Amino acid sequence: MISEIDRYAGLSSPIHRWDPRLRIVSILALIFSVVLLYNLTLVTIGMIFSIILVYLSKIPFSFVLDRLKLVFVLVLPFFLIIPFTTMGTDTGVEIARFYGITLSYRGIEAVGFAAMIVLKALTSVMLIFPMIGTSRMDITIKALEGLHLPNKLVQMFAFTYRYIFVLDDEFVRTERSLASRGFKRRGDLYTLTTVSKAIAMLFVKSYERADRVFYAMRSKGYSGKVVTLHEFDSGRQDWINAIAVFGFAVLLQVAAMSGAFSIYGGI
Repeated sequence: MISEIDRYAGLSSPIHRWDPRLRIVSILALIFSVVLLYNLTLVTIGMIFSIILVYLSKIPFSFVLDRLKLVFVLVLPFFLIIPFTTMGTDTGVEIARFYGITLSYRGIEAVGFAAMIVLKALTSVMLIFPMIGTSRMDITIKALEGLHLPNKLVQMFAFTYRYIFVLDDEFVRTERSLASRGFKRRGDLYTLTTVSKAIAMLFVKSYERADRVFYAMRSKGYSGKVVTLHEFDSGRQDWINAIAVFGFAVLLQVAAMSGAFSIYGGI
C-alpha cells in the first residue's frame, strides 16, 4: 500500500504552524541550493540542516528513513560506477584492470564525488517531508494555487495524488483475483504475459474511471478551484522562518562561490 506523505500532518510543531505558502517556497529554494552545490562539505552542512528541519517537524525519523531506502538503492550504484569510469591523465595512474575495466587513483578520489551525489539525493528527498508532509494534502494544493502556479498543473497534482491510491487498490484487487485462480509469479514468459495483460486492463479501467469522474465533476459544477475551509494568514514568525531558511540557502551558494570550502569544490 502506498503510504501517505501527509500521515503526520496532524502533529503540532513550528513547521506545522508555518504558513504553507512560505514553507514551500523557502524549502524549495533550499532544495535547489543543495542540488546546485558541487562541494562535499557544503552538501553535508545542507544535509545536517535538513535533519534539523525534520527534527523540528516532529515527523518520526523512522518514517522518513523508511522512505529514503529506495532513494539510497537508486543512487548507490554511483559508488560502483564512478571509480571505474573516472580516468586519470598522468602516466602510471592505473591501479588495476579487470577485463577492460580500469581502476585508477583518480577513480578512487572520485568516490568523494559519488558521495556528494548520494548526499544531494538524500537531502533533497528528506526536505520534501517537512515541506509538504506537515500539512494535509488539500491544504498543500491550495497553497500551490495561492502561489499562482498554473491551474492545470495544480489540478494535475491534485488528481494524481487522489487517484494513485485508487489505482493501487485496483491493482491489489487484480493481484488477488489472479491468485484466487492459481496464478503464481515465475520467471517465465507466461508470467510476463499475464502481468502485462493485467497492467493493460488497469490502464483501460483507469481511462473508463477518468471518463466517469469527468462527467460527475461537471454535473456538480466543478470550476477547477481548490476549495477548503482553511485560510492562510502569514504572521511575523512565518516570515522569520522563511527568511532563516531562504537565507541559509543563499548562504550555501555564497560560500560555494567564495571557495570557503575547497573539498571537491572543483569537481
